[in-house]
Amino acid sequence: MNAPTPQSTLQPTLAALPLIKKWVSFASVSRDSNLALIEWTRELLESQGIECRLIYDDSGKKANLWATLPAHDGESKTGGLVLSGHTDVVPVDGQPWNTDPFEAQIIGDKLYGRGVTDMKGFGATALMMVPELLKRKLKKPVHLAFSYDEEVGCIGVRRLIADMVDQGFRPAGCIVGEPTGMQVVIAHKGKHAYKTSVRGFEAHSSLTPQGVNAVEIACEFVGKLKAMHRKLEAEGPFDPLFDVPFTTIHTGVIAGGTALNIIPRDCDVTWEIRHHHLNSPVTLFNEAKEFADSLLPTMQAVAPGTGITHHLNSVLPGFATDANSDIARLCFKCAEVDSAMGAGKVSFGTEAALFHQVGVPTIVCGPGHIAQAHQPNEWVTLEQLAWCERFMRHLADEICVS
Repeated sequence: MNAPTPQSTLQPTLAALPLIKKWVSFASVSRDSNLALIEWTRELLESQGIECRLIYDDSGKKANLWATLPAHDGESKTGGLVLSGHTDVVPVDGQPWNTDPFEAQIIGDKLYGRGVTDMKGFGATALMMVPELLKRKLKKPVHLAFSYDEEVGCIGVRRLIADMVDQGFRPAGCIVGEPTGMQVVIAHKGKHAYKTSVRGFEAHSSLTPQGVNAVEIACEFVGKLKAMHRKLEAEGPFDPLFDVPFTTIHTGVIAGGTALNIIPRDCDVTWEIRHHHLNSPVTLFNEAKEFADSLLPTMQAVAPGTGITHHLNSVLPGFATDANSDIARLCFKCAEVDSAMGAGKVSFGTEAALFHQVGVPTIVCGPGHIAQAHQPNEWVTLEQLAWCERFMRHLADEICVS
């Protein structure tokens, strides 16, 4: 991506912009602590009389924040909405940024900075709305849920949701503000991530028949995964509402070998299946495993100790919310779209599936587009941020007394 150099004199006009800039200034990369951002946010909310709970990881160096704005009648646990977002961002190491990634800057009609799209723009906009929601008095409670370690497997939110359930909170709906271009997204794919490990047999590279080349076996396995992907792409099944309408299979990392003149003993392949409701990830995995098993007799004829093992690294379920549900119809109205005609589905995973799993109907809707996430010179248009604020103000009209 070619981004311009900072030169615009455009003045910020968005109410949430100072809070977005503040959140971006915290370099809350997943590998590091997010406590500076969380503590600052807690102080801001508590200064407005809002009760906050922090749910820490085992190290105590990261935390989720759960904050409750009670209804005007004092109700704080039953009904109402969750506005949810993650506080961590992906690294910037080695990326060619034209600006300081942790100093949000306006250039032309865009705001640049790590996390402006994924997804500090939404979280900061939710914070901006707090004084107005308190002033106008809520019909039902609103909860702010800010998590850690979403980018490395939706780790933190699992503890947040468990605590939510343990504390007796029973929200009627949730909006996760991942970047959807402010489209109301009612479903996303699930993901199964695997590591397949090939154990070969070392020998001098001049004696290839005496060894079992783990890298070459791994490449045969990757070729099978690619063939499976191509078949899904060509034959489906398809769900046209998804941005990528078929289930995908992707190889992300291959690691193996030590030197050119040594037949490699070990090779690991990290891969994933992103599936919609028309495919079973278990069935697809079994097809891949059956192919891997077919390679074993040839390997073990040379060296009996060789083999191929598979480990399920993580599972993120998909989710689907009824387009006629209360939370969907509320979001359609706030987004100013014609009911289910404006519904979308996306291929990337979010924390929405985990709220949905515990019985909280959930929608994904936030400013920016996933294509700009994780990139050098990450950006979001000012128009998208303005639409997010407009959505939030329409939401206030629906959930407030006055």
